[in-house]
Amino acid sequence: MILDGNKRWAKKNNFTNIYGYTKGFENINNIVKHSLSIGLPNLTIFTLSSENFNRSSVNIIYNIIYENFSKFFENLVRENGVKIKIFGSRENLPEKIIEIFEESEKLSENNNKLSLNIAFNYGFKNEIKKILKSIKQNNIEINLEDESNLNKLFYLGSIPDPDILIRTGGYQRLSNFIMFNLTYTELFFTETLWPDFTKKEFNSIVEKFMKINRKYGL
Repeated sequence: MILDGNKRWAKKNNFTNIYGYTKGFENINNIVKHSLSIGLPNLTIFTLSSENFNRSSVNIIYNIIYENFSKFFENLVRENGVKIKIFGSRENLPEKIIEIFEESEKLSENNNKLSLNIAFNYGFKNEIKKILKSIKQNNIEINLEDESNLNKLFYLGSIPDPDILIRTGGYQRLSNFIMFNLTYTELFFTETLWPDFTKKEFNSIVEKFMKINRKYGL
């Protein structure tokens, strides 16, 4: 899921940007809980791109994490067994943010109800650069015929490729998001701004997906 439209939702409803992002954060919790209720094994969400990292609004996102992540963690990880994986560059992130991320991953690593993968300060082009740099520096040998060997180079590793990609907010583009993993993913774009995205719309998209005759390029 590409979670787009928090600022536009705030502007549309005459709220501050921080309130828009807060409502967006709350909706992550709603959709994760719904994913648990329908038995979804993996949910990957795009919360902050590397291209947006230098925007002034990133400080709003930090503050929301500081104020809300403990409750979010308690609710999903301790009470509902969610496993959290956060991927993307951690260079130049505030130390407190890094500590929050590392603690959430460590304390949830044995959970198995739902794998929640959070892309934060992430960009696919940067991921490719990181992989190539690592191969060059460490003289890594890769068996290109072994798909599992290749998958290990990427952030999502052995996690299955997504069946569905949902982007809220009206734009119909992938915005540099996990391109390696989206080869045969079914794409759904909605005009709904992220804070207004509901379980009902989620279910509607899943129902449409279930009717697709997937041929995987054949």
